[in-house]
Amino acid sequence: MDDTSMEKEINTSAHADFDELGLDEWLVNQCKQMGLSKPTEIQQNCVPHILKGEDCIGCAKTGSGKTAAFALPILQKLSEDPYGIFALILTPTRELAFQICEQVSVLGKPVGARVTVITGGLDMMQQGLDLQVKPHIVISTPGRLADHLDSCDTFSLKKIKFLVLDEADRLIEDDYGEQLEAIFRVLPKKRQTLLFSATMTQTLQQLQEVALNKPFFWQQNYDVVTVEQLKQYYVLMSADVKDAYMMHLLDVYCTDHPKSSVMIFTSTCKYTQILGMVCQELGFDCVVLHSMIRQKERLASLAKFKSNQVKILIATDVASRGLDIPTVDLIINHNIPNKPKNYVHRVGRTARAGRGGMSISLVTQFDIKLVHAIEATVKTKMEEYPTKEKEVMKILTEVAVARREAEIKLDERDFGEQKEINKRKKLIQEGKNPDEEERKRKKMIKQKFRKHRANMAVQEERKIQKRDKILAKKKLRAKGKGKVT
Repeated sequence: MDDTSMEKEINTSAHADFDELGLDEWLVNQCKQMGLSKPTEIQQNCVPHILKGEDCIGCAKTGSGKTAAFALPILQKLSEDPYGIFALILTPTRELAFQICEQVSVLGKPVGARVTVITGGLDMMQQGLDLQVKPHIVISTPGRLADHLDSCDTFSLKKIKFLVLDEADRLIEDDYGEQLEAIFRVLPKKRQTLLFSATMTQTLQQLQEVALNKPFFWQQNYDVVTVEQLKQYYVLMSADVKDAYMMHLLDVYCTDHPKSSVMIFTSTCKYTQILGMVCQELGFDCVVLHSMIRQKERLASLAKFKSNQVKILIATDVASRGLDIPTVDLIINHNIPNKPKNYVHRVGRTARAGRGGMSISLVTQFDIKLVHAIEATVKTKMEEYPTKEKEVMKILTEVAVARREAEIKLDERDFGEQKEINKRKKLIQEGKNPDEEERKRKKMIKQKFRKHRANMAVQEERKIQKRDKILAKKKLRAKGKGKVT
């Protein structure tokens, strides 16, 4: 492969049409029927190279059409030589897998493309039967596919032509190592590998450098990581009044924008559930989405939100990747994510495909450094969002009571207990003692805490020494001036 395959950007016309990318007429017509009149930058740059048979790494902002960038060339190659299983698409979240399935099914309808989704939370027996009939394209989360490979031999991935890692940074860097190894062991060496993500990480850059087949690499050039149409705000408050501020923002925004949808991101499953119950208690109809509710309920919640039956979705970061819901105009970050890239993916759920949008981050006294890190990453400053503190204080008690009632109800339901039981079962199956593993975990946390406390003490000592030096210098200068006088 020549050096041109490593270019970051090729000189395609900004006004290119889909037929100029080398796509067949039936695909071009299908794109037009879906309302896709012009290809986006990532589609212009990546589709021709994928059609040539090259591996590809593509990185572009959220909402830039990455799904179509790999789906279109795969469907064209499938129409030329249809067989199953032709392509495997891996995603980090279940909801993203179902969304990709919808888009690929619509694009591939003229050639009768059979697409199957394999994710956790659904019947494994039925999924096994679906895989047995050899669908053209399998879209899966790594964990469930690895389970199928371990438990049955009714299907094979040895003849796939395409492997796609969507949201590749999360798949490679998060805890999917074992599952990915199990999957890669059964894949053919001769295949096209396509990696797509909204955030370019060091791991993806290293992967590009060490790849045996040098991939075509394209990264969108931008001064600001988030899209230009996104307005980013923050509200500074004390931690103990955060929920009241969020309810005030919801009330004002939903009153002023009755047709808009709102997504609220939180840190944990339990807090997502609590906030959902608080919103319902205070008259805000909402749905929640997190990993501790059954898959059917997750899909039902998402369907209600997408169809505008409910205007508010409260979710953990399972909803931060890839979901495309046109009516979302506001993102509220109830907590500030520890990693700036997670912030980028969260706010990327709005202002998609050229539309406008807004994000508001609730910032406490403990989040200042995290906000600075995010601003440095996205290369833009958040502006302060105007709020009325007096209005917030009026609802403070009501919100606090609703939250406390929600916490009591959750405790009565033993929320999260099933997750702990499943963890213990998994450890027992691996031949480990759950109680011993829990003791090890607590010991490790204590060691980390001690190390952190020791580091803080060293930093404090250095500050004191630095301050003493400055004071000593000032005293010497003062004495010198006295002698001169």
